[in-house]
Amino acid sequence: MGSLPRVVEDMGGVLRLYSDGTIFRSEGIKFHMPLQNDDSVFFKDCQYDENNDLHLRLYKPISETSSAKLPIVVFIHGGGFCVGSRAWPNSHNCCVRMASELKALVVAVDYRLAPEHRLPAAMEDALTAVKWLQAQALSENGDAWFSEVEFDKVFVIGDSSGGNIAHHLAVQLCVGGGSAELAPVRVRGYVLLAPFFGGEVRTNSEAGPSEAMLNLELLDRFWRLSLPIGESRDHPYANPFGPESPSLEAVSLDPILVVAGENELLKDRAEDYAKRLKDMGKNIDYIEFEGKQHGFFTNEPFSDAANEFLQIVGKFISENSN
Repeated sequence: MGSLPRVVEDMGGVLRLYSDGTIFRSEGIKFHMPLQNDDSVFFKDCQYDENNDLHLRLYKPISETSSAKLPIVVFIHGGGFCVGSRAWPNSHNCCVRMASELKALVVAVDYRLAPEHRLPAAMEDALTAVKWLQAQALSENGDAWFSEVEFDKVFVIGDSSGGNIAHHLAVQLCVGGGSAELAPVRVRGYVLLAPFFGGEVRTNSEAGPSEAMLNLELLDRFWRLSLPIGESRDHPYANPFGPESPSLEAVSLDPILVVAGENELLKDRAEDYAKRLKDMGKNIDYIEFEGKQHGFFTNEPFSDAANEFLQIVGKFISENSN
């Protein structure tokens, strides 16, 4: 009689990978934050990819007086490429806040998760979601909510692994005329909130101390589960400046805003990413929030720091909308 499969990777019981390759995902996660619904925002779910049964959630601010059309904010959640959902409280609550504060139609995108679907599945899904927006723009019978938006004013906000996905989306849309092929949809800028990048050589911030909800062991586990099997943290999906990563020197990237907390394990990689692109002449800025750890906006979207973050994002959208 053979031995039972053993657990080889465990994400706190939320996700377990067993030695025989089977995967367990918990459906009974106990969140430590309630779902918050703002009376100034409507929301609903839509399927954007029938083949992979992927959905997104739309958030529309309620306005009885303004006739101005809304910009579109595409939000890509975090979770190390392995966990997370548009419906989780941290994603939902921050999207409610963004729609209300930014006066934008927010599109919160789910994507295929690892290890069932290793990278680049998530990156492919982000592009599919943007193409779904294009289909809405071109359709005579598209969703009625899109009658009030400006499809040529799309901004992408990626949190953690979502920030990594946003980076790859930005590169893909700027290489080979991808952006022009999305007309009338036009992505005008990207906000990378503590983007989840990696590398074999450790940074000072990765050395610690650990954060309340994040440590180096967990970051490494995310990479082991999400990268193609056998690849290292210097793979181009993880390290934009790794030994095998394509040069970004000639890529005409749209404006990028990188935001990180001072006490994040990922801070040094975020700052280095912004500095390298700045040195290449890209339109990129880096802003650091003093004393903050990973998830300071998504986990506390009604905090003072969240207020400041949204003011910064609102200015970024305004400056890049003309």
